[in-house]
Parts: sequence; structure tokens; C-alpha cells
Amino acid sequence: MMSRRHAEESEETGIDLAPMLDFVLNLLIFFIITTSFVKESGIQVTRPQALTAEHKDSGNILIAIRPNGDIWMDKRRMGIGEIRGAIERLHIERPDDTVVIIADKESQTGVLTKVMDQVKLGGIGDVSIAAAPPA
Repeated sequence: MMSRRHAEESEETGIDLAPMLDFVLNLLIFFIITTSFVKESGIQVTRPQALTAEHKDSGNILIAIRPNGDIWMDKRRMGIGEIRGAIERLHIERPDDTVVIIADKESQTGVLTKVMDQVKLGGIGDVSIAAAPPA
């Protein structure tokens, strides 16, 4: 009788963590897959103010235009001719992406229209221009 009681007491009871770990791993994989990665322009620009400016959460690809006409996308300087190819590559990877052009208020309108043309020729029709609400 004594040996039987000793055998029962030595067995450890615990919580099986395997199902919880499986669940956490599945959640992690789900969040990694569904995350949309934002491509930043890489520079700060002073946006023009507009009374009709509204906050828009979408816009996965950001293109910045500096006052001197430099164009920045994905933290590197680009020429007008490079934009279309970069947009085509990004559009193939993620067809639902939209583009936001952040043009400095001192930049030239001609550069802005050329960038917009290249983005649309690259296959993305949803192009927005960033503006700041009035102070």
C-alpha cells in the first residue's frame, strides 16, 4: 500500500502549453501576412495648406518632391525616368497599393505633373497629393 501511494504522489500534474504555443504562432503568422508595409519617401517636405485637406489613411507608396526638384522614393533619390519602373515593380508585388505625392510648397508644378504621369503610366491610377490643413 505504501509503494502505491508513493507512486501516485511522484507523478506531476501540469498544464500542457503546446496548444497555447500553436495558437500564438498562428496569430503571429496571420499578423505578418496581413501587414501592409509602408514605403516612406525618406525626406521631410513642407506641404502646402489647403482648406479642403482631409486625412487619408491609405497610401502605401510615398513620393516626395523637394523645392529644388529632387524626387525621393523609398529613402533614395530618383530621376523622372526611374519612377515608372519602380512603380511597375511595386504594383506587381501589391496591386492594391496607392500613391501619395508629397510635394513641397516651393516645388515646381511641372515636376509634380511629370511624377503623376509616371505613376499612372506605371499602372497605379489612385494618386493623391498631400496637403496640410490650415493652422
